Amino acid sequence: MGNDVVKTRFAPTPSGWLHIGNALSFIITWLYARSSANGTIHLRIDDIDGERAREEFIEDIFTGIDWLGLDYDSGPTSVDDFFKNHSQHTRLYLYNSYLNQLKEKGRLFACNCSRKRVHELPGMLYDGHCIPLHIPFETPETNWRIITPEGGSTVSFTDVWNTRPPVDLYTDMRHFIVRGKNGRAAYQMASVADDVLYNINFIVRGEDLLQSTAAQTYLAALLPDLQSFTQIKFLLHPLIMGADGEKLSKSKGATALVDIRDAGKDAAEVFIQASKMLNLPKATTAKELLSMFQQVKLSP
Repeated sequence: MGNDVVKTRFAPTPSGWLHIGNALSFIITWLYARSSANGTIHLRIDDIDGERAREEFIEDIFTGIDWLGLDYDSGPTSVDDFFKNHSQHTRLYLYNSYLNQLKEKGRLFACNCSRKRVHELPGMLYDGHCIPLHIPFETPETNWRIITPEGGSTVSFTDVWNTRPPVDLYTDMRHFIVRGKNGRAAYQMASVADDVLYNINFIVRGEDLLQSTAAQTYLAALLPDLQSFTQIKFLLHPLIMGADGEKLSKSKGATALVDIRDAGKDAAEVFIQASKMLNLPKATTAKELLSMFQQVKLSP
């Protein structure tokens, strides 16, 4: 990225309470932005999966950011402001435009396979069953999938913390879904479109999103209006694991920030964990950690 201004984002999903893993991504994002001259952070709340989004989870995002002592430069400031002006559902027209372009280019196919069928496949890796069936796109209850051809869907991207080999989507994430059976753009499509819309050039996320990062890069390369996404630099950080050795997950009841707050504790333990991840001396506040971070002059 060199001397470019860091333009990054927080992009939580309001399908559960924020947990420590979310907080660490926020903190690292904030450190890089606030250490960059004129760096900016946009708050984007990913509610494309509206059935799982709840108002209390959206409110928890605002509360969690404030509790951590972090800030951001653009995006919603309240639950009401979010729904009126910033929900992904206000941008469905944009996602649909890109989906239709992909359809017109012959990059998509309709699929009516059940989730049960896909889950029963080896490695739950979709086998392309519906490609030769030529199911009409307007057929109800169909997913739209993108074609990731064998030998033609290997993707590379820049990870500023790690040198990673290219990802072969045919092997790792074959024919992934870009529009769901509910008729709405899927996460991969909406995320790419939003990052381009907000001119994002640096993204922090957990390394469990390695394949998703490759999928989004592949999508972006197919459409001229999205190709700036292929120049984004990423930081894929290690995951915080729970006591059972599994990654923290909203669906698994991971340590939630709301529980820590309700116990009367401050965010010190979260910043101590962030210090360890960054190999910096122990810090207990955002201000302390930023001072240490700036001293080592880490750069994306």
